Amino acid sequence: MKKFFLFPTLALLLLMASKGLMSQVAVTDLHELAIIRDDVKSKRISSFDRSGGNNDRMENIRDGEKRILFDVKGAGMIDHIWITIAPPPPGLSRNDIILRMYWDGSDIPSVVSPIGPFFGQGWDECYPFSSLPISSGPVEGRAMVCYFVMPFANGAKIEIENQTGKNIEAFYYYVDYTEMKSLPEKMGRFHAWYNHELTEAPEDGENEWGVLGQQGNNPDGKKNYLIADIKGKGHFVGVNYYVHSPSPMWYGEGDDMIFIDGDQLPTLHGTGTEDYFNMSWCPNTMFKHPYYGFGRVNEDVGWLGRTHVYRFHINDPIYFDKSLKFTIEHGHNNCLTLDMSSVAYWYQMPPFNALPPLPDKESRKPKSFIYPADMHKWRDAWRKANGNDPKLWGNE
Repeated sequence: MKKFFLFPTLALLLLMASKGLMSQVAVTDLHELAIIRDDVKSKRISSFDRSGGNNDRMENIRDGEKRILFDVKGAGMIDHIWITIAPPPPGLSRNDIILRMYWDGSDIPSVVSPIGPFFGQGWDECYPFSSLPISSGPVEGRAMVCYFVMPFANGAKIEIENQTGKNIEAFYYYVDYTEMKSLPEKMGRFHAWYNHELTEAPEDGENEWGVLGQQGNNPDGKKNYLIADIKGKGHFVGVNYYVHSPSPMWYGEGDDMIFIDGDQLPTLHGTGTEDYFNMSWCPNTMFKHPYYGFGRVNEDVGWLGRTHVYRFHINDPIYFDKSLKFTIEHGHNNCLTLDMSSVAYWYQMPPFNALPPLPDKESRKPKSFIYPADMHKWRDAWRKANGNDPKLWGNE
């Protein structure tokens, strides 16, 4: 039962819907599709027009207002969510519409994230994104979809909060779920958490690749960027990772360091950011696999600008019995100033623990782009600091 409802079903439904990916579906999964289930019923909560008309949406959600999308009793599993919102970015920032989900009557949310980053839409942008459990489809990434299975034994609630400073004119949605008499044993509850940080470079500067001298060491990850800090028993299933680099220097030399069940040194220690995301050699090319890839790459100089990379642990969950702390360096030895944010996804058993506070609206605000004119000003300052010789080239 657990196998059917969790990962194989998730993989099956999305892979079948993705042309050319059928060969990746195991035969046993296709066999399971034909099994007729007892004591289940397909149900839906949506924004359809209750009058029978065509005004199929929630309207005029004021700044600061919360609206409940889904509030059901009993046991079941959410298996599909679809959302679209008007106006789209840049008219309305989905970085400032907060999504919260609650399971089993708890008043502690298990999901806390801006709605855009949760669905693979970084910053306040709008672009197509495709992965196995989460996608944002045509037009321009405005149709946001989630296939993560979300079990609940005693009720579930989903709400949004408008922090945009504007009215949400229209909010359309489906939440499809399977109603059940009781939940199978040992079903974890779905969790997701957003973090954001403007990381700090050390006093000796942004010394990536040793361009400023000897690099330091970071064996314990104390100043790493935090992706997740989980208390309880469960398994980690993925991350959307958003980085804005103010420099053309490669941003991804930092290692992933994952601490399981209180280990003081990393239980899982990686070899570089791109390596954790199943890539190599400082990639900057769009690539989309069901489990990993890029949602966005920068189109600037070097690695200057915004990049969205993702990895989902569908076949290789990271298991923990007591706790999991997932961190990653911002440059080797945390040497870079980067505007970083992430949404982590995992399952864990009750009881529910309060997630770390959501970064506030001001701290979530995307940093501005660095343009060629800014680089030219830096060059001018460098020339003047080096005697203003009229033949200075740039790498003297």
